[in-house]
Amino acid sequence: MSLPNLLTILRILAIPVIVWLLLSGSELARYWAFALYVLAAVTDFLDGWLARRSNDISPLGRMLDPIADKLLIAALIVALAFDHSLSMLDLTPALAILVREVFVSGLREYLGSEGIVIHVSTLAKYKTTTQLIAIGAVILAPVIPTLALAASGLLWLAAVLTVWTGIEYLRGAWPHLQGAVR
Repeated sequence: MSLPNLLTILRILAIPVIVWLLLSGSELARYWAFALYVLAAVTDFLDGWLARRSNDISPLGRMLDPIADKLLIAALIVALAFDHSLSMLDLTPALAILVREVFVSGLREYLGSEGIVIHVSTLAKYKTTTQLIAIGAVILAPVIPTLALAASGLLWLAAVLTVWTGIEYLRGAWPHLQGAVR
């Protein structure tokens, strides 16, 4: 087990703990959830950086890393909607993010079974970073109310980038879906 893969697995294992802390209702637990969330988000950068630096890129890591990202974002969107940290208006970008993430995962799985790889774009990396920052702001907004407007704005920005990159993936995959490319 390589260190990058271990970090990815630890990110996945942190998700239920973060959700539990968020849903406990305690202000102190919310701060702990944020701290653990930041550590999990940092591992998203760190595992990839370590894998590239040590030339330890593995099929397991290539598979697990995007799954860990999507699980972290999706689980926290659901938890934050459940505990009403997301306003009714902010449910729109949250749902757009969830739908795109599921769609692109399905698209990648289908194309992968056909032996086709669509690589992650630079904009998609910015999308993930923006999602992580937005979710962090939403986690803190109930205990730091001055963050609420910024958290909402970041969530909408993340949704725009998320939908945009989803369209890019679909555009790149379209010839393969149409059977025009073999």
